[in-house]
Amino acid sequence: MNADKNQKDYSKAERIKIHQPDPTKADRFNPRNRIYVRAVKGLWTTLRRRLGWVAMLVFLVIPWFSWGDRQAVLFNLAEQKFHIFGLTIWPQDLTLLAALLMIAAFGLFFVTTYLGRVWCGYTCPQTVWTFIFIWFEEKFEGTRHKRIKLDQLPWSFNKIWRKAAKHTAWLAVSLLTATTFISYFVPAHQIYIDLFSLNETGLVYFWVVFFALATYGNAGWMREIMCIHICPYARFQAVMFDKNTYIVGYDSQRGENRGPRARKSDPKEQGLGDCIDCDLCVQVCPTGIDIRNGLQYECINCGACIDACDNTMSHMGYAKGLISYTTENKLDKIKEKVLRPKLVGYGVMLSIMMLLFIYASMTIAPMRLDVIRDRNQLYRENNDGLIENTFTLKVFNKTESTHEYDMNVEGLSDYQWIGPKHVTLMSGEVLSVPISLAVDPVELTKSVTNITFHVISVDRKVEVTQESRFFSH
Repeated sequence: MNADKNQKDYSKAERIKIHQPDPTKADRFNPRNRIYVRAVKGLWTTLRRRLGWVAMLVFLVIPWFSWGDRQAVLFNLAEQKFHIFGLTIWPQDLTLLAALLMIAAFGLFFVTTYLGRVWCGYTCPQTVWTFIFIWFEEKFEGTRHKRIKLDQLPWSFNKIWRKAAKHTAWLAVSLLTATTFISYFVPAHQIYIDLFSLNETGLVYFWVVFFALATYGNAGWMREIMCIHICPYARFQAVMFDKNTYIVGYDSQRGENRGPRARKSDPKEQGLGDCIDCDLCVQVCPTGIDIRNGLQYECINCGACIDACDNTMSHMGYAKGLISYTTENKLDKIKEKVLRPKLVGYGVMLSIMMLLFIYASMTIAPMRLDVIRDRNQLYRENNDGLIENTFTLKVFNKTESTHEYDMNVEGLSDYQWIGPKHVTLMSGEVLSVPISLAVDPVELTKSVTNITFHVISVDRKVEVTQESRFFSH
């Protein structure tokens, strides 16, 4: 009993309150309970739309940028190399991709701790594409009330052509999205020609259709279901939230008691707060929640309810900010803390990972050398009485052009090199060069001699080294 009480007290002190839906009410998470999002104008809606269009434009045009004689951003799976402008990442450099993913993760953690789910509300592809689809929905079917009425009407020519036009636009955007996405893996100038001339491979057609249907289903039909039920970010975001995290919050002390009233009436005389209970904040919400119920994990911090409420407050002659970007501490009239250990920790880790990534990407060697000893025999004595060690030199040309290389070894005063000493490698080629080193036993003073192999480009601009051992007895 005492343990339960202590746990309850601890939870109250350390955790922020999250509203839990009433199970006795209608299941608003049921996919059949469709949400009709109402259009709204305001600062945050304008910002979100502009960011969304910019993100969409960047996504569409990046595959068309060139870097030299190739596509600037191209993840060439067939040749196993990733081009990101001037950076080329080979399978041997995949730690860079791991570091990039860690940067993205810590960046998301940092932003979420400070600003809540702004990624979800403003730049998440699911949100951007959903609002684009809603925009087409409004153009063909009308405002929220008209869409509701249209769905309630029996099928007619007017309803059929509007629905058909909407879904045609959705499919066109989905097809464009899928083709653009695939053009990050197949050269863009090639895929559009081959795709529509029916000369593309079956695998490419499969992925284009797959991603087109996924986009059409996610942004057109599932929408908030993706954000609420499928996306894992909504589930683990609470770990990063604290009472100083900026959220979309409703000032209940100012808004309650809520209720309708005449525009020129005095709400204080009626015992009312500033909220007129118009429900516009619910109608504009893409996930269908009522922000006045408190913090909810379904909220994606898009700010639509803020714009709706501010418009209502202006119409009523009240001060804006009844719903705003705020913190739990600010709502409770407690002093906010911007710098706190968790935020600083995420910031430090993000900075370290970015510096390491920059350093690693700037120091990628254009060539790689691996030295493999003959493990079946450490050494042997040849017919001339020389001690001979056998090696395999694996030379990897990581540049984007053909190069010639010279090979030699240091650490042996007098030796014979048995095998090729000059090789030519094309871009991305890995060449295994079997060689042997033979040394007069008189020249060997130790049983194990440290040696260093050198591979140098003919123009002397690139050189790599690799240490090994020479065994004599």
